[in-house]
Amino acid sequence: MEKRWVAKQSPDKAQIESLCQQLKISEALAVLLIQRGIKDFDEARTFFRPSLKDLHDPFLMKDMDAAVERINRAIDTGEKILIYGDYDVDGTTAVTLFYSFLSSIYPSCSYYIPDRNKEGYGVSLLGIEYAKEHAYTLMISLDCGVKSVELVGLAKENGIDFIICDHHNPGPELPPAAAVLDAKRADCSYPYKELSGCGVGFKLAQALCLVRDLDEEVVFQYLDLLAVSIACDIVEMRGENRILTWWGMQKLNSHPVPGLKVLLETAFKDKPKSRYDISDVVFYAGPRINAAGRLEHAYGAVDLLLEKDEAEAAEFASKLHLTNDNRKDLEVATTKEAIAQYSSLPDYSKRRSTVVYSPGWNKGVIGIVASRLVEEFYKPTIVLTDSGDKVAGSARSVEGFDIHEAIDACSDHLLQFGGHTHAAGLTLLKDQVQGFIDAFEQVVSKTIPAECLQPEIQYDLELDIKSISIPFVKKMIQMEPFGPGNMNPIFMSRGVRDTGMAKDYGEHLSMNFYGAEGVLGAMAFFQSRHYHEVKQGKLFDICYHIDWTEFNGKERMQMRIVDMKLSTA
Repeated sequence: MEKRWVAKQSPDKAQIESLCQQLKISEALAVLLIQRGIKDFDEARTFFRPSLKDLHDPFLMKDMDAAVERINRAIDTGEKILIYGDYDVDGTTAVTLFYSFLSSIYPSCSYYIPDRNKEGYGVSLLGIEYAKEHAYTLMISLDCGVKSVELVGLAKENGIDFIICDHHNPGPELPPAAAVLDAKRADCSYPYKELSGCGVGFKLAQALCLVRDLDEEVVFQYLDLLAVSIACDIVEMRGENRILTWWGMQKLNSHPVPGLKVLLETAFKDKPKSRYDISDVVFYAGPRINAAGRLEHAYGAVDLLLEKDEAEAAEFASKLHLTNDNRKDLEVATTKEAIAQYSSLPDYSKRRSTVVYSPGWNKGVIGIVASRLVEEFYKPTIVLTDSGDKVAGSARSVEGFDIHEAIDACSDHLLQFGGHTHAAGLTLLKDQVQGFIDAFEQVVSKTIPAECLQPEIQYDLELDIKSISIPFVKKMIQMEPFGPGNMNPIFMSRGVRDTGMAKDYGEHLSMNFYGAEGVLGAMAFFQSRHYHEVKQGKLFDICYHIDWTEFNGKERMQMRIVDMKLSTA
C-alpha cells in the first residue's frame, strides 16, 4: 500500500538562526531541535546533558506519603509484603526493580506474576487468594490495579491492604487502596504524567530512600531496568523519562544487571556489540522478556532479571531465546492464518475494520498478530481467540483513530475492555462474537476519516544526500535515546541514484549513494520490488533514518530507508 509523505512544519527562520548562533550548529540540526521543543541554549543543555538532579520530588505524587507510611508500618510490625506485577516487559522489570530494592532492606517480601492464560491482565482473584493463603497483609501492584475496584475491595475485606503503582488512566472510581500512585489521577499534581509502570515503582522506591535516609544510589543502580521498561512500553521519551532512560542506558553499557547483560549477549552472540542503543533494547531484549509471559510464564523473565550469577543467568537467557524463537514461529503461522481468513471474506476490501477470530490461536501472540494485520491491511484491527469459556481480543489501531473509543461504542457485546487510543484488550462471550464484529465494523465505517486508512510518513527535514557528513550524524545521535516525543528523525531526499552496486536480499535491498564523504551505505527493508528499476539507474525519492552502526567491530553511518518512490522530478 502506497504511503503518503507529509513534511513536518518547518520552524520560523528567525528561531533557526538564533539557535544556530547560540549552539554553533547547522541549520538542519537546529530544525530537528526546535521540532522537539528546544529553542535556546539552556533547554539544549538540559536535553543533551540530562541530570538526575532534575528528577521531581516523589512526594509531589498524590498518596506517596500514605504509601511510604504503610510500607514503613509493615516493615516495623513484621508484615509479609507481596509485590504483584503484570507479565509484560513493563510489569516484569517493575517487579524486578522494586523487589530487588525492597528485599535489600526488608527480607519478609516476595513477588507474584499472574498467568496470562489463567488469570489475564491486572489484579486477579487467584493472586488475592494466593496472598490470603500465604498470610500476606500488604500487596503492592505494579503496572496494574488502578481499575481493579472490586478486587482491591475484596482484598481489603480479607485483611489485605493494597498500594497501587500504575500509569494507566483511572476509571470513574478509584480502588479502596491504602494508596493509589498514578500521575494520571485527576487530583494528582505530579509534574510529569507519562511515567511507565516501572517508573512509578521507581518513584516509590526513591521516596522510601528519602524517608529511611538511604543513599539514592541504592535505587539508581536499577536504572537499566527502568530504561528497558520505558523503551519497550513505548511511553514518552521526554522530560523525566528521558533523564531516566539516558542514565539507564549509560548503566546498561557500563555495568548492567547480570540478567540484562547475558540476555543481550545471547541475542547478539553471532554479531557481538560494544555498545547497545534503544533499538537493541526494543527489538532484542524486549521481545525475549515478553516471550516468557506469552508462551510460558513470566516468572522466567523475573528469575533472569533477578539472577546475580552470570552463569545461571546465561541458562535463563538461553531458555528465553528459544522461547522467543518459538514465539516468532507461532506468530508467523498465526499471522498467515489470520490474513488468509480475512482475505477470504467476499467484501474484505470494502470493510473499514479487520476483525478475525479462531478458537485455537495462542492468546499470547494475538497482540503481535494484530499489529502485523495493521501493517498488511492498514485498518483498525482486532484479533480474537478463546480464553477458557470466554473469548479474548487484542486491538491495534491506525494513526489518527481512537480504537478504545470505538470499542466502547460496542460495549453492549462485551464483558470488559480496557486500553488506550492505539491499543486495547477486550473479553466477551462466544455467542457475542459475530454481533461484536458487525457492530465494530459499523462504528468504524461511520467514524473513521478516509485519510486514516492510508499509512502516512511524516518526515522531519528534506536533505541533499550529498550534505550528509560524519560530524552531522555524530551530533544528531546525541539526541538519543529516541522514542515518542523524540523520535529518530526521518529525512527525505529527492532524485537519488544507486552507485550501481545494489544487491537483492530476498525482501530487502542493499544500496549505496554518494554522500559528503564518499559512499554512503543504505538498507531498504521490504523494498525489493524496486530492485530492477534501481539496477537500471532510475532516480528515486527516499525517506530514511541515518544510523550510527557497528559492523565488524568498526563504527560507521548507514541509511535505513523506510520508503522509496520513483522520482517525479
